[in-house]
Amino acid sequence: MDDFLQIFTRIAHSKEFGFNPDFLEANVINIALLLSGLIYILKNFLGSTLINRQEKVLLAIQESEERLKQANERLAEAEKQLAQTQIVIAQIKQEAERTAQKVRDSILNQGKIDIEKLTAAGKNSIANAEQQIKKQIQQQIATLAIHRVTIELEENMSDSMQLSMIDNNINKLGSKL
Repeated sequence: MDDFLQIFTRIAHSKEFGFNPDFLEANVINIALLLSGLIYILKNFLGSTLINRQEKVLLAIQESEERLKQANERLAEAEKQLAQTQIVIAQIKQEAERTAQKVRDSILNQGKIDIEKLTAAGKNSIANAEQQIKKQIQQQIATLAIHRVTIELEENMSDSMQLSMIDNNINKLGSKL
């Protein structure tokens, strides 16, 4: 920064740099003509360039606005579809809940029916087991009674009693024939 100030100070104090009031010697007229010619020539060139640039910018802005409009339309359509989809999803959820409740009720009812069948089958099985046990007890009682009678007969029966029974049974058989 100090260097810049030193240079500026030297130029300001220098006698070579300054304002020259002599127009002819300073070429002010030549510079003015040159400047006006440049402005006249460059005005058309720069003007057309700036106009082209302005048109391109305006076109780009219009295209951007059109794309924004289309994007907003697509967004609105997408939001509408989202709302419809959410309605359909809600309906599907409600239907699924109703179906799940029906299935749950059906399973519970089937379970009750199965329990009733199992209870009835268990009762039948118990009744059959009781019948079989009664038959077995009756058979054992009959077997024991026969065994006891046999033992008493063997102990109390004599040979003469046996012969008389055999004869009696033969006579009974003979009369039947």
